[in-house]
Amino acid sequence: MDSKRKMPFVWKILVLLLSMSFLIVGSVAAQDVAVGQATATVQTPLTVTATAALAFGTIFQGVPLSVAETNTAAGIFTMTGQAGAGISLFLQLPEYMSTASGDDRMVISFSTTDCAIDTTSNVDPTVAATGWTDQNPFSLPSGVIIGGTSTQTALFLGGQVRPSVDQTAGAYTADIILTVAYNGT
Repeated sequence: MDSKRKMPFVWKILVLLLSMSFLIVGSVAAQDVAVGQATATVQTPLTVTATAALAFGTIFQGVPLSVAETNTAAGIFTMTGQAGAGISLFLQLPEYMSTASGDDRMVISFSTTDCAIDTTSNVDPTVAATGWTDQNPFSLPSGVIIGGTSTQTALFLGGQVRPSVDQTAGAYTADIILTVAYNGT
């Protein structure tokens, strides 16, 4: 007898659940869906080229020699990328130049005005830079952009060598590293 009483109750619950499912399905059918998109355009990659070495030429023992950033012997780096895009620049400058064998080194230094940055297609340091002149190579300006009408910017670097009075004869070199990155401006 108990099983006969439970049966109608089970049927009532089943009917109730079935009715609720129609309500849920009915409310879902009243919704709408839209599909949007995400888009992005990757900028032209940056390239940096060491175009010309900072060339001190032939020097004499005990006689310092300076090369200005506006001299034909200035170091030149060119940067190409998306025109009008902001870039950040960082120079890693050596304290010494060394012989190929590493048995002697010579002091190289940079003043707070040994750098210029030209934001046009100019790559000649003897032509007045359009952009930043007399810049500190240890703290380059933050507002540099790849040229507005050109895709090229140039950095010109001067410096000074100070050979000792007994400096070993021979060729000396040092690495100058320029790191450039888009900064989103």
